[in-house]
Amino acid sequence: MQQDDPLMAGQLPTEDRQVRLLLDSGRFAEAGVAFDELISAGANDVDNQWNRSTVLVHRALLAWRLGRIPLALELVAEGWTDLDVDRPEGAASAHTISMLGYLLETIGHRSPALNLMALSVQIARDSGDPGTLAHCLVREANARVFRAVTHPGRSSAEQFALARDLFDESQALAKPGQVKRAALAGFARALAGVGDTEAAERVGQEALALARTADDWYTTSMANWVLAVVYRDRHRLEEARTFASRALDGAETIRDTMLMMQFSLNLAAICEALSDPVGEAAALRRTVAASSTAVEVLQEGLGQALEQRRVAVQAQRMALAAREAALRDPLTGLTNRLGLERRAPMLLERIAAQGRVPWLLLLDVDWFKDVNDLAGHTAGDVVLQEIAHLLRRECRADDLICRWAGDEFVVLVLDAPDESRNLGPIVAERIRVAVHQHDWRLVLGRITKEPTVSVGVAAGPANLEHLFVAADIALYRAKRAGRNRVEIDGNRSIADRSTTG
Repeated sequence: MQQDDPLMAGQLPTEDRQVRLLLDSGRFAEAGVAFDELISAGANDVDNQWNRSTVLVHRALLAWRLGRIPLALELVAEGWTDLDVDRPEGAASAHTISMLGYLLETIGHRSPALNLMALSVQIARDSGDPGTLAHCLVREANARVFRAVTHPGRSSAEQFALARDLFDESQALAKPGQVKRAALAGFARALAGVGDTEAAERVGQEALALARTADDWYTTSMANWVLAVVYRDRHRLEEARTFASRALDGAETIRDTMLMMQFSLNLAAICEALSDPVGEAAALRRTVAASSTAVEVLQEGLGQALEQRRVAVQAQRMALAAREAALRDPLTGLTNRLGLERRAPMLLERIAAQGRVPWLLLLDVDWFKDVNDLAGHTAGDVVLQEIAHLLRRECRADDLICRWAGDEFVVLVLDAPDESRNLGPIVAERIRVAVHQHDWRLVLGRITKEPTVSVGVAAGPANLEHLFVAADIALYRAKRAGRNRVEIDGNRSIADRSTTG
């Protein structure tokens, strides 16, 4: 097991560092178990003694390396949100921003990644923490090396030179451990990039020896790659092939897809120069395998993300359905009392603002107790359902129909400017006639009096409580007057009473 990193020891809980060390040693099964234990109490459960954004982003890196892509994205989003991105300062912020840049680099967003890494170096310098600065310098330098390698051209020499200076500074700052070893191997690769192959070989061998002693597969892989580049430049292709093969083996051990793709292409090029078609084909197959692994991981992550989205949408729909169900009467499917109380004030406010007149119709089923007593409660339920059907038929889509309680119904009728000012009484009479003329024999036979409705009607002001009180008084008059009638609020004019049944 490689030695721990003093910087990480200062910024992260022991359990988090343990998972990272297992990953760096290629022990993925153990790392997965340890990671599951780490987040079993909740992925966001971070002790106050640690900087929360740093721990969350580090856990995002661990999740990414373990192929837990949706979790990685969730953690990095939360960690980024927790970070003060407007005025980041201090070692923890520098370390967090550096890791964010590394994640962006890993998924191919290289320009913003490099900007974040450069920002992390600046913040680390201001923090005065040499360990943090060393770590941030290594990440930015590595990004510049891989940019130079993957995009050779006039700017590649400049990138290698910048990386060399960053690695050199990092070595001077870092204490013995993984960061110092990684800086040493990266420094060797940058030296090879600027053409100083003798120094690159010497530093590469030193980094390789230190990495092997520490069981540091990342640095071992990087150092072998450096030596493969050096020997290839010297046309010592057999030795170059050996080092390139070892570099690729190391990258595959720690499942670093970016390294695997780069090192397999390097091995294929060396085999081609050796006129070794078998070796070249094998290396290219490993390139394809690395590329396929990257695609599979992303596809799996996308699949998981889509599944999570599907579950979230389903849960949202179920929650919406539950809210809708809470506002509906299960027997008739009409809006229930709670639904009316929630929706009516908004409707009344809207039509009042438009200068329109709201009408409230309060209906009570006549002889309903006789229906239940003589025909049974099941027949009574069917009667209520039939009346609900008639209400839907006689009212308009804009009207709000509600089963208020028991055998009482409410209809909120909203008139339009071009409609009669007596719209409420007209609709009420239409409903009364529809119920009176309905054929109830299929439901009740001839064993009880056929149900009718009494209706109390009230209009304005646009206040549900006032409308209900006025309509209730009118309904009481309709009941006392013999039922199967429409009575209108007494505050209306005599002309409004002309439609009374």
